Amino acid sequence: FMNINILSEIIKKKISNELNYDSLEIQDKTYLHAKHKSHEINKFHIKLILKSDDLSKISKISSTRKIYKVLKTELNKYIHSIQIEII
Repeated sequence: FMNINILSEIIKKKISNELNYDSLEIQDKTYLHAKHKSHEINKFHIKLILKSDDLSKISKISSTRKIYKVLKTELNKYIHSIQIEII
């Protein structure tokens, strides 16, 4: 069983190990989708706000690909949708 607190810790750890950043905020947006037909329990809607000079220097597509690569397992198993904001 996955919950948002465990998932957030996993995300923080993986991103910390793989990417250079100054700050990371993870917001749970699941409540916005709870009544949708496609909503699944144990699948989360999250928003990442990542302050990173390295990621802000490359294209949005490239930075998104890097994050998706780091979070591949979580995206497949536990994340229904993800918003990524690089600042």
